Amino acid sequence: MKKDLFGICPYATTQKILSGKWTIYILYLLKDEPIRFNELLRRLPGEMTHATLSRQLKGLEESGLIIRREYEQVPPKVEYSLSAIGERFKMVLDSLEIWGFEYIEHMKASEAVS
Repeated sequence: MKKDLFGICPYATTQKILSGKWTIYILYLLKDEPIRFNELLRRLPGEMTHATLSRQLKGLEESGLIIRREYEQVPPKVEYSLSAIGERFKMVLDSLEIWGFEYIEHMKASEAVS
């Protein structure tokens, strides 16, 4: 029987929490300020549906990485922001950005050689 490493191994735990297709990008969008649902939807690629974003946000909220704040007003207003543990992920986002740019340059260099 295979062992579930979630909650035991830091890599398996991180991989499971960040497994949603748009999870890292959503966290990136939320890293500087709270954002409303429709604004998030506008900032994400066109293939993102309302249902998909809702599901991704619910998963991030259940994981404790984001906070959903609902304001009692008409029309309803809901904002999403990073939680305290989500704020700690900013340094990971910064590292991913640096590595991502390095990898883009690597791809360009590989294409130039081909």
